[in-house]
Amino acid sequence: MHRKGAQDKKRSAQFSKLSREITVAAKMGMPDPDMNPRLRAAVNAAKAQSMPKDNIQRAIDKASKGDAENYEEVRYEGYGPGGVALIVEALTDNRNRTATNVRTAFSKNGGNLGASGAVSHGFERLGLIEYPASVGNEDKVLEAAIEAGADDVESDMGDGDENPGSHQIWVSVDSLHDVARELEKVLGEAEGVKLAWKPNLSVDVDADTAGTLMKLVDTLEDDDDVQTVWGNYEISDDVMAKLG
Repeated sequence: MHRKGAQDKKRSAQFSKLSREITVAAKMGMPDPDMNPRLRAAVNAAKAQSMPKDNIQRAIDKASKGDAENYEEVRYEGYGPGGVALIVEALTDNRNRTATNVRTAFSKNGGNLGASGAVSHGFERLGLIEYPASVGNEDKVLEAAIEAGADDVESDMGDGDENPGSHQIWVSVDSLHDVARELEKVLGEAEGVKLAWKPNLSVDVDADTAGTLMKLVDTLEDDDDVQTVWGNYEISDDVMAKLG
């Protein structure tokens, strides 16, 4: 029962973040997903997480009725344990609250928050389109991605239920929605279409550092205002197995 309660709470928090992104996207452009690429991506992400249609529509309506909170996009940058670089993206209606929460999460988990631009120079701003491994093998996805105009593909075919695998297709920011539209004709709807931070170099993290780092990332992701946490770390399967 306790576990189910925790899962329900996590799901509810996830829906709330998805709703916030849908509302912000609808407010910034047209409330029609076909005419608004960011809204389309947000709606697709919500569908991929089995968010009910009513919830999606309610989030869109909230923007068009003008009674939505005024969320602004904020980015925080800092270092986690082991010198790992982290970028935290948030949507907030209270900058002071979010900044305090993010700073506290860093300082309590072996990290420190830096100034704007402290770590982002080590990342590239790109578009990311994600598909489950089940849509096809590496060759099929690579061929579709090249045809659609993508720059790079990273495929992990997974090894069962615990790790079902995924395809990550990287594109330039400007071509994100055009490439996504072309891929949809061949591979169907993507699980995710978003702007992302891709590290230029990744840091391998050992077992001692990984435990604290994952606690920091989890704490940040559990915050209602935080949408996404990007990092330049790699954790091997062996280390993940030790963490359990």
